[in-house]
Amino acid sequence: MKIALAQLNYHIGNFESNTNNILNCIRKAKSMQVDIVVFSELAISGYPPRDFLEFDHFVSKCLDSINIIASECIDIAAIIGSPSFNHEPKGKRLYNSAFFLCDGKVTAIRNKTLLPNYDVFDEYRYFEPNRTFEIIKYKGKRIALTICEDLWNITENPLYVVNPMDELAKQNPDLIINIAASPFNYEQSETRKEILISNAKHYNLPLFYVNHIGGQTELLFDGGSMVVDNKGKIFEELNYFEEDLRIYDLRFKNSECKIQNVEIENSKLQTPNSKLLFIHDALVMGIKDYFHKLGFKQAILGLSGGIDSAVTCVLAVKAMGRENVKGVLLPSRFSSDHSIKDAEELAKNLGISYEIIEIEEAFNTFEKTLETQFAGLPSDLAEENIQARVRAVILMALSNKFGYILLNTSNKSEAAVGYGTLYGDMCGGISVLGDVYKTQVYELANFINKDKEIIPINSIKKPPSAELRFDQKDSDSLPEYEILDKILFQYIEMSKGPDEIIAMNFDKNIVLKVLKMVNSSEWKRYQTPPILRISPKAFGMGRRMPIAAKYLI
Repeated sequence: MKIALAQLNYHIGNFESNTNNILNCIRKAKSMQVDIVVFSELAISGYPPRDFLEFDHFVSKCLDSINIIASECIDIAAIIGSPSFNHEPKGKRLYNSAFFLCDGKVTAIRNKTLLPNYDVFDEYRYFEPNRTFEIIKYKGKRIALTICEDLWNITENPLYVVNPMDELAKQNPDLIINIAASPFNYEQSETRKEILISNAKHYNLPLFYVNHIGGQTELLFDGGSMVVDNKGKIFEELNYFEEDLRIYDLRFKNSECKIQNVEIENSKLQTPNSKLLFIHDALVMGIKDYFHKLGFKQAILGLSGGIDSAVTCVLAVKAMGRENVKGVLLPSRFSSDHSIKDAEELAKNLGISYEIIEIEEAFNTFEKTLETQFAGLPSDLAEENIQARVRAVILMALSNKFGYILLNTSNKSEAAVGYGTLYGDMCGGISVLGDVYKTQVYELANFINKDKEIIPINSIKKPPSAELRFDQKDSDSLPEYEILDKILFQYIEMSKGPDEIIAMNFDKNIVLKVLKMVNSSEWKRYQTPPILRISPKAFGMGRRMPIAAKYLI
């Protein structure tokens, strides 16, 4: 049996594009005498469709696309993910389904059993869980067709009370096919491999797995579709962060199975081999897809000469091309000469257009306007924030006038503790580094510079500063980032409480101060741009905290 894995980049709600891409893959697979071509979970709608699923029209459009694709499935079968209606009188109105198409029609539908409702997932909000289990018979083979989470209940501490594969295994399948929408984080690929290997070994069955690639606002999908043999050995992984199509010949002899690769012209495999490369490639893809899928063409960002704006700028250029990225230097009376020089050097190294717009006159105007109200009061945070907001006004004015989309350059450390100006440096269309801790930003900068100096060395080495007052440094207000980031990681990613973190030999006063800053800044984070997710726990849709709360404040 020849099985093709089609790893595609879908666009939520773009039925014409999604359908055409699927049809093109089916035609290519048919020309290679493929028996079954497999697409990913909710491929028709894109993932996650979220509250679009509340519209009957949206779901009907999905099913219309399924019927169009089914008509192409003559002398070939396809497995495609799509929502479907639940016609039973009880339960939620939809299923998360895998459609089996052949002979020009839908011949079987299998529904997802395990519906994740944690972190970024909210499938139980929309879908009814499957409660019946039946394999699919095709060309003399018995297929255990599963959907993403259905294979993830094989751990030592299972989250669900039923294991779909245990039920399907009773029907003696010959192979497992799993269609998935597994979002990227820098640990996910290894976790995913362990889960798939465990399933293949436990059930002694070859496993064919297909994932999405592409950016869907904050969620990023890395691909990494794969084939695992019945002994738990990974036969092959598809490309990461790229569309890919692979064809495999699965043969059975007695109780043994053998998998062979059917080569496709110009095929290649590129597996990221480091955490930093994973993060780098994910962020580049996230920027590229956010702009492409929204129809945006050009990006603008403020260049301060600091590490965050430098790394953001490099990633944007790699995603969109230097001709589509514009830098703006916005110096004030507090800006150092080297900051301007470093920003200019970066722009020249990247070959992007840039300009310098002084904010002093605008800042003076605001000071004069508020002269009566601020009379007799010392300069403080209010004046600092005015500068940040003046910069934002200028950047957004250029955005409106010329059609740029502003890139937010704040990092996760700053976002965590509220070290940023709302409607100032916290504004933007997309937050590129909002899930990247400051220490990781430095690692990314060094990774970017590994072959040649792109980011000026001074931007990497100098003490970080917002430069909103004379001789200001981040360390005036925050613990050193090496300490801060470790505390934040334990609290945010690992969900450790203050006592547990203090027990790790962190200073008690620093821990309590940091956790208070995190929780008291929730109202600010609620108003920030979407953040590209690269960690197991990012700010945004996967971390849902109350705003008006007293915990640790």
